[in-house]
Amino acid sequence: MVARFREAVDQLWTPDTSQGKSSGRLGIAVSGGPDSLALLLLAHAAMPNNIAVLSIDHGLRAEAVSEVALVEAICTAVDVPFKSMNVRVESGNLQAKARDARYTALAEWAKSEQIGAVATAHHADDQAETLLMRLSRGSGLAGLAGVRRSTFLPGSKIPLIRPLLWARKTALMACVDRAGVIPVQDPSNVDPTFDRVRVRQHLAEHDWLDAEALAVSAEHLAEGWRALEWYAQTEWDEMVEVERGEADQPIYLYAPKAPRIIQIETICRIIALLGGQISRSAAGRAADRLWRGENASLGGVLATASTGSTANSRDEMRAWRFCLEPPRQQNACLD
Repeated sequence: MVARFREAVDQLWTPDTSQGKSSGRLGIAVSGGPDSLALLLLAHAAMPNNIAVLSIDHGLRAEAVSEVALVEAICTAVDVPFKSMNVRVESGNLQAKARDARYTALAEWAKSEQIGAVATAHHADDQAETLLMRLSRGSGLAGLAGVRRSTFLPGSKIPLIRPLLWARKTALMACVDRAGVIPVQDPSNVDPTFDRVRVRQHLAEHDWLDAEALAVSAEHLAEGWRALEWYAQTEWDEMVEVERGEADQPIYLYAPKAPRIIQIETICRIIALLGGQISRSAAGRAADRLWRGENASLGGVLATASTGSTANSRDEMRAWRFCLEPPRQQNACLD
């Protein structure tokens, strides 16, 4: 497992040593559960003297204090730099808000400690659960791509990598057992009020659902999504122009020529650049309206449909214009 782990890290993270800069250590997020402890043990075996650990107390359970202390004791025993952080979880979807707080804390830590990249312990079973959950919710391709093998920590260019997506949970637990370490057990991982726990139980009860095969399918979907992202960038480069309106406000002109899924990504990007936020489903409804020649109001942005051309296409074609709505229309919304 150590060799395969190191191979996965090498595929996902290329340390930046240009211009004499230090590449920084690989940061490991460790909760004290079996998955993250296995990640710590594998990373220590594969990359000795080149890792650091952060353990986070979300303030949701009294036991978290002792769990963080366990991680610190293990790190001390193997001479791995350790730090703990307390975070505040906002109200709302508990698991989603805890995840947001966790990644924000990881980004702050990585910046302050000059960490080169951060790894989390997501594995094949996590990937399978994520795929099934999103299928049940009618997610589009972006959602069905599942847990990304690599991305960036929020608000930074620090890589966030998942080098264990090939590993089964049972193998990770065995790794921890062999080390003689007793992991902590978070009761939320068996609480059926959470969707993920119910999906996990369903996978365990039905052996015809192969978690490893589902994880492979998620990776195939991720490859398809990466191809669409490339296509969306090409559409942006060729068919989107920006000009300046009153008070130097940007106006985006988009002459769509790609399939609807690419139009949706382009609309989402324009709205974000204009300071708004919109779901892909709302962007899809807007694309449909614009395609029919109707205007759309979304995320504080007014989109108007007409015909025109771009520098890359002199032929007359659909042209969509996006600009900030006048103040009196800021509360308008798309039905």
